[in-house]
Amino acid sequence: MPKVELHLHHEAAAPPSFIRGLAKEKNIDISRIFDADGNYVYRDFDHFLTVYDAACEPLKTPEDFRRLTLAALEETARHGVIYCETFVSPDFCGGGDLLAWRDFLAAMKDASEEAERSFGITHRTVVTCLRHLGPDQAKVTARCAAETAGDYLVGFGMAGAEMMGRPSDFAYSFDMAREAGLKLTCHAGEWGGPDMVADTIRDLKVARIGHGINAIKDPALVERLAEDGVVLEVCPGSNIVLQAVTGWAQHPIARLRDAGVKVTVSTDDPPFFHTTMTHEFDMLNRTFGWDDADFKALNETAIDAAFCDDATRRRIKTRLDTA
Repeated sequence: MPKVELHLHHEAAAPPSFIRGLAKEKNIDISRIFDADGNYVYRDFDHFLTVYDAACEPLKTPEDFRRLTLAALEETARHGVIYCETFVSPDFCGGGDLLAWRDFLAAMKDASEEAERSFGITHRTVVTCLRHLGPDQAKVTARCAAETAGDYLVGFGMAGAEMMGRPSDFAYSFDMAREAGLKLTCHAGEWGGPDMVADTIRDLKVARIGHGINAIKDPALVERLAEDGVVLEVCPGSNIVLQAVTGWAQHPIARLRDAGVKVTVSTDDPPFFHTTMTHEFDMLNRTFGWDDADFKALNETAIDAAFCDDATRRRIKTRLDTA
């Protein structure tokens, strides 16, 4: 069935075979991050971040990112995704240099337009600063986002090691992005507690929260999320593989949804977590009995929360309704 995905890290959306092939072309040895079957291998979340950075080593030029974008969107479209937003960091695209970033962004946009023609998937980008690089580097990233905001680059957010610093440390960067007209999201509540979710909403004034699953530990916060319409970009498969949740039956997505919280479903870093949007929907059906009506509601929540312009939203809604 057609799907809408809002929480997808750009560099991790392509098949591992693409990264291995690109590394081979450039004579870069990153064999340490793959197992015997060619899949990414890591021990825990901190090691996952190290492996993720290593997987980005072969990505050096705008042309590399053009090819990456095309491969990632083709793979995503194979699982019925007709609209997706991916998180892209200028730290991986020219190191935060604005002139270089413009070239990288243009290459990704070109590939996105080709993917829409070839695979029927509409794609927008959300620039993310990396929390573990600190507030000063976040300002550099926010400037890149603010200077290139538009119909393709539609949002700003923050990813990385959630427990480093507090949300208020990054308020300046989020203010900069907001003033440029970008919509806002931020990872919180995957590892941090309900207080991290609450502080992120208060201090960064975001419309969406990446993950947010630990909000379930505070009934008052859950009630507030429901009342305020804050949308959670939930990635169940990711949470389970990284052991933020012990298993599908223990995942709080159903309880959050039953409490009136707006939830969406995404894959996060699909090849790292051996998942796809098809698998996520399948497991939600098997675990919680969700059916076509539930998945239709998920898609509607997701496209309503998407950061795209209204014309694009109407077009995607028409495709969902027709299907």
